[in-house]
Amino acid sequence: MPFFPLCAIIDTQAAAGAGWPPIDLARAFLEGGARFLQVRAKTLPSGTFLELAAAIADEAHSAGAMLIVNDRADVARLAGADGVHVGQDDLSPQAVRAIAGDAAVVGFSTHTVQQLEQALESPVSYVAVGPVFVTATKTTGYDAIGLETVRVAAGLASLGGKPLVAIGGITLETAASVIAAGAASVAVIGDLLAGGRPEARVRAYLERLSCI
Repeated sequence: MPFFPLCAIIDTQAAAGAGWPPIDLARAFLEGGARFLQVRAKTLPSGTFLELAAAIADEAHSAGAMLIVNDRADVARLAGADGVHVGQDDLSPQAVRAIAGDAAVVGFSTHTVQQLEQALESPVSYVAVGPVFVTATKTTGYDAIGLETVRVAAGLASLGGKPLVAIGGITLETAASVIAAGAASVAVIGDLLAGGRPEARVRAYLERLSCI
């Protein structure tokens, strides 16, 4: 799978709080150069989520970008998205593949070294770890793991032949340190909305991370 240093997450609740329609936010991320998008919609009805995911998938593919759907393997397949990201309490990666297909990109969230080791034994395309820092955007029930655990996780993921995505409380100021610790990509929600100019914020991230 192609991999990019920034995973720009379109969270519908965060977008609404910042005054951005999710499709417009996706377009702004793409205009800024993001090529690894994830759409997350915890509260939308299934039909509305499907329409949104399909619209973002069209925009992403026109820009040469990849779209991952959070949680919903059925929505991802019907929308023509590239893959699915699931967490510890969602469908297993095996079940996701049964729905989304063998070619789908499957990401899996982990919060401890033990969870990551177990994830590497499942049919995932990449593993995610976090929260790296304290975050108010996404409640995981886990404490911040810090950069040292990212280093350990990155080493294990490398041995397992999988890219590591780090998430949780990452900002423009800390993103480079997370990549330097071994993560292949940083996933960001709230900080991409900081300043009200997400296109410019994405560009700033990509410029910062291109120096690593």
